[in-house]
Amino acid sequence: MELTEVLDLADKSGFSRAAELKVSTIDLNPQVRQMCADNKCKIYDTNWACPPGCGTLDECGKKVNNYQYGVILQTTGELEDSFDFEGMEEIKEKHNVSFDQLVNALFDKKADMLPLGDGCCSLCKKCTYPDEACRFPEKAFSSMEAFGILVSDLCKLNNLEYYYGPNTLTYVGCILFN
Repeated sequence: MELTEVLDLADKSGFSRAAELKVSTIDLNPQVRQMCADNKCKIYDTNWACPPGCGTLDECGKKVNNYQYGVILQTTGELEDSFDFEGMEEIKEKHNVSFDQLVNALFDKKADMLPLGDGCCSLCKKCTYPDEACRFPEKAFSSMEAFGILVSDLCKLNNLEYYYGPNTLTYVGCILFN
């Protein structure tokens, strides 16, 4: 796949921004991974896409190093105020719909890819972890944080803003590909 083709598909999927991601800028940080282990989201150790099911940082690093190209994807929306939880959910849903649309379009094109979203994989109502293998390993995806990526730093290293002003919220994902 060509970078321009992936960026075009991303644009058609409805993201606010899509830009080239230099794979060399990805740093897998153990402190970010530790935030997963703190389990504030209540998902740690419950599915194949989150730690420890998604592998150690070394294993995640080997997966990342299999790819030459990447795109970073952002969906930004306006909030009424910092307590606009309904607005936050609407922006997240818009981002997830765009992300799923892009991943499915690339999957249909038989792209060799590693999608990393803004949250846990939600393909199945109940994950088979840890008793059985993942039902959809080719479509399942981990979050960027599960791989130890500090999203704000990755955006900065790839010349993208992360914060777009008061009463805005940005969700970020990325897709690595060959």
